[in-house]
Amino acid sequence: MSISRSHLFASAAALFLTPTLAFAAPQVVVSIKPVHSLVAALMQGVGEPSLIVEGTASAHTYSLKPSHARALENADLVFWVGPGLEAFLEKPLDALAGKATVVELEDAPGLVRLPFREGGAFETHEDEDEDAHAGGEDHATEEHTADEHDHAHEHEGFDMHFWLDPMNAKAMAAYIESALVTADPTNADRYKANGLALAQEIDTLDKEIFSALAPVKDKPSVVFHDAYQYFENRYKVRIAGSITVSPETMPGAERVAEIHAKVKELQAVCVFAEPQFEPKLISVVTEGTDAKAGTLDPEGGALEAGPALYPALMRNLATSLTECLSR
Repeated sequence: MSISRSHLFASAAALFLTPTLAFAAPQVVVSIKPVHSLVAALMQGVGEPSLIVEGTASAHTYSLKPSHARALENADLVFWVGPGLEAFLEKPLDALAGKATVVELEDAPGLVRLPFREGGAFETHEDEDEDAHAGGEDHATEEHTADEHDHAHEHEGFDMHFWLDPMNAKAMAAYIESALVTADPTNADRYKANGLALAQEIDTLDKEIFSALAPVKDKPSVVFHDAYQYFENRYKVRIAGSITVSPETMPGAERVAEIHAKVKELQAVCVFAEPQFEPKLISVVTEGTDAKAGTLDPEGGALEAGPALYPALMRNLATSLTECLSR
């Protein structure tokens, strides 16, 4: 029986397409933009992860959409920081991500964790000695690995904004890479090459930020919510306090008055808002003081999601601090 030329072409095309289908990228879902950026960088050349908390939304106040629920149902891998940050994801992950490998990045080996600063946003700082206050000591750090706990609510009491220390971002990236290699060994070489490039990029970024902040690191500033402890600890910048410990809980009038008095007393150079939350409080606490207003974006809400977001987020924090503090 003769074989038509079109049949031959179709057969040849199928041969070329088969490896692509066999090596298809895993379906990966990621909670927040900074983590998504690390995952996207590691998956370059393989596939693109899906993002849950999009735009300027915050993980602190987010509600899951139906499209995200479907993505979780179809996922092979899910990356999130942990229930201490993305509390809205805890139940959906149990209910929807049945076949997925769920990777909690607070379990990353080598991650440095800092205790959550409870109570008044200024009081905890004032109780510390000057060196520790400025980040001069790592007295509150803890190294841990995934094997050290069963993490039944182990996250409680720890600040979950790990990515704001680039060394933590490297630890998280290594953990993500390991999970990707395990789930998709066919593309292991690509993940490993991307991991090496990402680690080198983060090291360069870290040196750049140290240099940029050096002239202004001792000038006091106030932030909107207590999210910058890892950044403080790494770069020895002096953040004198925050307007609120948790952004989902707005301070009352008495608390705002106390902060206004403290901004004056400390001669804070800058008070920083965040794009995700109501900025009017900033003008209230700076009124009648010499403090200038600025904006910090710890989750990259104003940035486009993708591999470039994490270095841009960190550079923007450094730039916002240096520009405001050096005025």
